[in-house]
Amino acid sequence: MAKLYFYYASMNAGKSTTLLQADFNYRERGMATMLWTSALDNRGDERAIESRIGLGADAHRFDGATDLWASVSAAHAVQPLACVLIDEAQFLSGEQVWQLARLADEANIPVLCYGLRTDFQGELFPGSAALLGIADALIELKAVCHCGRKATMNLRVDAMGAAVKAGAQTEIGGNDRYVSLCRKHFSEALSG
Repeated sequence: MAKLYFYYASMNAGKSTTLLQADFNYRERGMATMLWTSALDNRGDERAIESRIGLGADAHRFDGATDLWASVSAAHAVQPLACVLIDEAQFLSGEQVWQLARLADEANIPVLCYGLRTDFQGELFPGSAALLGIADALIELKAVCHCGRKATMNLRVDAMGAAVKAGAQTEIGGNDRYVSLCRKHFSEALSG
């Protein structure tokens, strides 16, 4: 029986790299996969999913109006899919997470979701909250804080490197805008 998986972590933990490795493993064995990522992140020119270590792949892009059940089911009818892989899963809606669960439960397609657990203020993203609630398997990937502890938080910083304490939940950026920290150093940065 297929399952819905949620691989979560702070930034710089290798979520996209792990997704691309899983995709490679399926394809190397001649199995078809379908990759998705959020339309919000349009930084990549040619490769929709790109890791910080230089790996990348093209992918379908979802937004709030995308019916993942319908899109994946249509593709699965043309060529059976061995797996669906979702990058930036924190940007899924709760309804889309339930569509992915339905793909695992009714279409028997494993769905592997990769994303952030919390935003720059330590709040759950809607997609992450839904995945934490209903995924069959929760797998934490680990990043490292500058102190050597496990980094679990994403600190948003301004151009001078100072902590940003308020703003929209979603602001696309990489190492220029976010720093992965342990909870202690995250709290200190916000209070300092």
